[in-house]
Amino acid sequence: MKDWILPLIVGAATGVLSGFGVGGGTLLLVYMTAFAGVEQRLAQGINLLYFLPAGLMALPAHVKNGYIEKPVLLPAIGAGLACAALAAWTATAVDVSLLKKCFGGFLIAVGLMELFGKTKD
Repeated sequence: MKDWILPLIVGAATGVLSGFGVGGGTLLLVYMTAFAGVEQRLAQGINLLYFLPAGLMALPAHVKNGYIEKPVLLPAIGAGLACAALAAWTATAVDVSLLKKCFGGFLIAVGLMELFGKTKD
């Protein structure tokens, strides 16, 4: 198999999942670090670049379906940009092993919240 086919398939699959709001970027990050041997910081940077076109492609459908709360849009964008910049700066200063542990803890916490969290009926 060619070296580029599996990453292409994984990228396409996570792109589809991102469009559905499943968290394809997180899955892409797990693939890159656990299976493709990409260093954590580089994988996070690739993931950020990956998110831009994936998010832009999904945005029209979310607007059409009324999933965008326009009054909170600008504050959310501002807070997101500020926190992304702070987190990116922090990630460059933190040891990679600690970064991996934090990311693993984050995945476990999100997984537990999904398994045991209350659902809206």
